[in-house]
Amino acid sequence: MLVGSSRKIADLERDLGAQLLIRSTRKVTVTDSGQRYYEDARRILDDVDDAERSASGEYRRPKGRLTITSPTMFGRLHVLPIVNGFMRVQPDIDVRCLLTNVVVDLLSEQINLGIRIGPLSDNSLIAIQAGSVRQIICASPGYFSRHGRPRSPDDLTSHQCISFAWTATPAEWLFKTPSGTVQRVQVHARLMLNSIEGIVEAARGDGGIAMMYSYQAAPHIADGALEIVMDDYEIDPLPVTIIHPQGRLVPQKVRTFIDFAIPRLRKRLAVITDQCSA
Repeated sequence: MLVGSSRKIADLERDLGAQLLIRSTRKVTVTDSGQRYYEDARRILDDVDDAERSASGEYRRPKGRLTITSPTMFGRLHVLPIVNGFMRVQPDIDVRCLLTNVVVDLLSEQINLGIRIGPLSDNSLIAIQAGSVRQIICASPGYFSRHGRPRSPDDLTSHQCISFAWTATPAEWLFKTPSGTVQRVQVHARLMLNSIEGIVEAARGDGGIAMMYSYQAAPHIADGALEIVMDDYEIDPLPVTIIHPQGRLVPQKVRTFIDFAIPRLRKRLAVITDQCSA
């Protein structure tokens, strides 16, 4: 903690007559009083922010800057085309897109909207589901012609696989068994990459079997470059949602984008479903 910040917090604790932080040589922990003070102060700041936006007319008509976050590849393929169309019909709105695979906190990063794939852990957010994507196993026809097709997760032990290079530990893929339980399978990844685009290209180039989201593989399945196997063992589809913070007032730019984006995103996800149908 910086000396200046530490002194200001100590002054605040003296004025309040309450301890906000517990300090030790190794870490600083927030007390219950400190947590409540932070939450109350956050609400007051949000009310001030709402008042300023209301005074500027942001709640009456769509205007200003709209900040959106999305997973990188999904954003490039499916969010940016929607954003481009939105900007053509909303000339008073500027858009800031943050494409990242890191889950960011919307409130602390001052982000208006997020597109998330998978279950949500924050119940304080408003979520509108646009559809879902599958987690699929696929490879090229060329690979299958030389090595055969796995029929069950256990067959993967005799295949060369492609996985993310996040850690040095063996790749672990999840499957659903016929009884409905989740099976974890460690696969031998002969090729590891830190880019999903690289994984897709490696799979297209006969490099091995890969696990990826259906939206990442859909165009290549449609043109025959990739084929899905073991779809009976796939885990449940993952929801795709648009999320935004709760509030008494929602800026018109947020409402307008949601109304514009939801039907278009649903249409795109339906196309992905059709392309990946067996």
